[in-house]
Amino acid sequence: MINNLLIIGCGLIGSSILRACSKKKVVKNIFVKEKSKLNIKKLKRLKNKFTIVNDLEQIIPKMDLVIICTHMSEYEKIISSVSKYLNAKTILTDVASSKEKIIKISNKKLKKGISWISSHPISGSEVSGPEHGSENLFHNKWCILIKEKKTNIKNLKIISKFWKRLGSKIVIMDAKKHDLIFSLTSHLPHLIAYNLIKTATDFERRRKYNLINFSAGGLRDFSRIAASNEIMWRDIFFSNNNNLSRVIDLFISNLKSFKKDILKNNNKVVLRKLKDAKKVRKKIIKIKQDINKPDFGRN
Repeated sequence: MINNLLIIGCGLIGSSILRACSKKKVVKNIFVKEKSKLNIKKLKRLKNKFTIVNDLEQIIPKMDLVIICTHMSEYEKIISSVSKYLNAKTILTDVASSKEKIIKISNKKLKKGISWISSHPISGSEVSGPEHGSENLFHNKWCILIKEKKTNIKNLKIISKFWKRLGSKIVIMDAKKHDLIFSLTSHLPHLIAYNLIKTATDFERRRKYNLINFSAGGLRDFSRIAASNEIMWRDIFFSNNNNLSRVIDLFISNLKSFKKDILKNNNKVVLRKLKDAKKVRKKIIKIKQDINKPDFGRN
């Protein structure tokens, strides 16, 4: 059992970890480092038992696990500030959805002997802030753990058990594969959602139509995704920019092909594309129902 846990940054994900750890008695003592005074006020309304800390120098050497739950643009500063206080028994992890650049930062900034095992719980939401946290946020959701050549296997098992006790299903892969997969399955869809809403507002402005009042289900669904935290998604786009750029090019190529077929009234081709997409949708629903059988390809 983990005795002492420090959560750095306590918004949606951080407060959900706090709630789940407290409810399921995963750790004995929970400590929180949060810079937002508003978030601290919200956290103090929670019934869960935890301690707000300010002095990292005093608290970090006592920690068994430290989880960074801030925006990725803050990682380098945080890793630099905590590194000098960490000792070999402490496991350091995070919850970001892009990994390669973060691991490079950790390799550069962390002192030798510190165990960094990056995590990615696939359980976010378009809402943010500690008031939206839930003890069940990770239940039956995937959590990707990053295994590199220098990964401490013993600590990998510890962090895997930790997420399992929060309710997660574990998949292990390397950072390169992780970032490539999620550039298409997560990062591109969010980028498309933001751009679709921008396109709609640009169209509205130029044609002087009140589109918002006539938003059909499709635009409404995309607007939910586009309501996600803008700082978090800016950081994700920048952090995984090379992979994202490649899948944007593929998307543009397919979009141009669709445009060409539509203009030519190419009935067979368009119907085939629509039917193929429908099959993928059915497969996605089936995979969600059969959550114990993940398929992220070979490691």
